[in-house]
Amino acid sequence: MTTRPDAPAPTERLALLLLASGFSLQPLSTDLYLPSLPSLSRYFDAAPASIQTTLTLFVLGFGVTQLLAGPLSDRYGRRPVALGGYAVFCAASLLCACAPSLMVLLIGRVLQAIGCCGVVVAARALVRDSYEPAAGAQLLARSSSLLALAPLIGPVLGGYTQIWLGWRAAFWLLVALAVWFGLFARGHWHESNLNPDAGALRPARLLAAYREVASHPEFRAYVAAAALTYSAIFIFIAGSSFAFIDVLGVAPERYGLCFAGGVSGYLGGTLCCRRWLRRRALQDLLAAGTTLTALGGCGLWLAVHYGFANVWVLLAAQFLVMFAHGINQPCAQAGALAPFKTRAGAAAGLLGSVSMAVALGVASLLALLADGSLQPLATLAAAVGGLCLLAGQLPARLRRI
Repeated sequence: MTTRPDAPAPTERLALLLLASGFSLQPLSTDLYLPSLPSLSRYFDAAPASIQTTLTLFVLGFGVTQLLAGPLSDRYGRRPVALGGYAVFCAASLLCACAPSLMVLLIGRVLQAIGCCGVVVAARALVRDSYEPAAGAQLLARSSSLLALAPLIGPVLGGYTQIWLGWRAAFWLLVALAVWFGLFARGHWHESNLNPDAGALRPARLLAAYREVASHPEFRAYVAAAALTYSAIFIFIAGSSFAFIDVLGVAPERYGLCFAGGVSGYLGGTLCCRRWLRRRALQDLLAAGTTLTALGGCGLWLAVHYGFANVWVLLAAQFLVMFAHGINQPCAQAGALAPFKTRAGAAAGLLGSVSMAVALGVASLLALLADGSLQPLATLAAAVGGLCLLAGQLPARLRRI
């Protein structure tokens, strides 16, 4: 694996563990309590759309915070931002676990997003600091294979936790994980930002940095694909618990197995991505992966439209979209950050912020369109899949210009 000569690269094994533990906070923050969403609706006597706000606010907090977390890591380093993120996430998870009302739970979810964001942005920047783009994509794909364990195990564990201990137990488990991961990072995360930018947080410099990043055509091409592939899977993250449990009648303790079955596609996608990156360029592999995203979304829409949708059809569509995401996301992230050697934090922050903003819009639209059927989920999956397909062709076209 090729490292950058001007940055100290952690050993491959250590880098994988740091990335996988840091990145896993984001899916675990949603997947562990997904089986509890219908129960939360009854506990707080709130409509499903109100409960889904716990997801959309998390995405909003995560997206907005990245605009500051990236420059913070450029100014003060990746390590302090990551450790601070773990501390905030731990405190926020504790607040969620003890929440006496839906409003307190919503506040806790926003704070969770802020802490999680610091860790994820610092981890992305660590990769750009230490590895060349192709090697960085390989590392991201390998860490994604480990990361796939979180959405595989999370809903299953969350389902049985809900049955045995109730919804609060999921947040207590997040407290324990944050402490464990944070202590590991404190002992093993060494600073990779060798040239901190003292002016990175000045408003004028901050705007100039984001303007430079956003104006780069290669960044725009890859960030469009990254945002849409994430939105495609977020449709299933936000809507699958109600679809499986309320519409298709799956028991809460079995919902986790259904979700894990679909998410196993993500693990398969990352494993294939690692192998295919040895023979194919980033942009070509991204074009192929986004085609699969469109096939999954459009296939589900056809099944719903013609009346033969069931649990297995929904599982198959989710599997295919997640498989495609395992290919798309490592390629899109590495490609988007590749042009920025000195502003990796700002680029990582803007990439994540745009992805979260688009996913938030899609999730909000899904909540507004919810009508107790599979139609809104299927329609959005097809529409976002089609847009993802178009976005995935842009990087390859840029290379041919």
